[in-house]
Amino acid sequence: MRKRSGIVASMAGRIWTTHLAVLASSVFLTRLGQGLLRGVSTNFFVDVLGLDGKQVLWLAGLREIPGLGLMFIAALAMRFSLARRAVVSLLVMGAGYGLYFLVQSYSGLIAVALVGSLGFHSWMPLRTSLAMGLSSRADSGRALGSLAAVGSLASIVGMGVIVLLSTALPLRAFYAVGGGLMIAAALLLLRLPASLGNTRKAMPPLLVTRRYWLYYVLIFFEGSRMQVFGTFGTLVLVQHYGLGAREISLLLLASGVVNFVVTPRLGLLLDRLGERITLSASYVALALCFVGYATVHNVWGLAAMLIGINLLVTLRIALSTYVNRIAPAEEVTPTLSTGVTINHITSVSMSLVAGTLLSIVGYEALCWGAAAIIMLSVPFALAIRTGAVAVRPGTVPAD
Repeated sequence: MRKRSGIVASMAGRIWTTHLAVLASSVFLTRLGQGLLRGVSTNFFVDVLGLDGKQVLWLAGLREIPGLGLMFIAALAMRFSLARRAVVSLLVMGAGYGLYFLVQSYSGLIAVALVGSLGFHSWMPLRTSLAMGLSSRADSGRALGSLAAVGSLASIVGMGVIVLLSTALPLRAFYAVGGGLMIAAALLLLRLPASLGNTRKAMPPLLVTRRYWLYYVLIFFEGSRMQVFGTFGTLVLVQHYGLGAREISLLLLASGVVNFVVTPRLGLLLDRLGERITLSASYVALALCFVGYATVHNVWGLAAMLIGINLLVTLRIALSTYVNRIAPAEEVTPTLSTGVTINHITSVSMSLVAGTLLSIVGYEALCWGAAAIIMLSVPFALAIRTGAVAVRPGTVPAD
């Protein structure tokens, strides 16, 4: 058979199995729904509900609260299989975000945001664990990078839909469709066997151990910087430069195209270079992008910085592959769930602090602060040691 080339070849090969393809299809539908929501959310909050910058950032902090308790929620659900927990998570996520369609008040918005966020934060570590469980440790970065590319492709489609239909449909309609796509993704996951992701040793319901202290520190810093920018990055473009839903969607579409082309290669690079070099380099590049966002006052320059930041943050998959390489199979999912909780200690607090400070110091100062926090992460990233990459022991094979 003739050798394939380009992006398809970089995503193809021995990592793909029937079960991984099903997971990728579910990721596509989920990210398509999220793309529809993300593309209209800032304009929906500002133009339809009449929220100001402080309210938007406070919402960003409040909706992260379910992430704080994820390690305990995961512990309660531990008796169910990974695949079935993923199904329930997506159902809750789709229901919560779909209910944005009915929201008329700020309090109602917070309520449905918490429901959708509960499903989203439960889904995050499960998606990662399922993907890494369906690949070898040596190929885990490649698998996660390929899934990230699938998600980027879905975002491209979502942004394209918004560009074509944002003037023809009310913004609320995109939430109904997005929620429906997430529910469809949940139903698709029912095709995975219930035993998928099971380990020969029982998973501990709760796991906080000194052995993973470096992961805890790095994931702690991760929450403090990206949650803030993820909220006000597009908010700045809407409030200060007057971009509408169509323009924001075109920008995110361009970002999605870049991610789709580059992320599989980044995943392969991660497997080759390791987490130490990959994370350290990405943190330095991220800090420079944040400095650019603070100092450039041109809409095209800011758009370029946003695209760069959205690409670089995909390398946070290295935190998951780091755990995957050093932890026994039964400890991967509990450790990732603990990581989400630790991450949200800072993501919740920093969103609330940023929401309070935004009108006082301006977004430029917040970007400088984020850049400083990123640079604090670099010495810890340089301390990463994984040793030899081995084949994962203790996982019940599937497919």
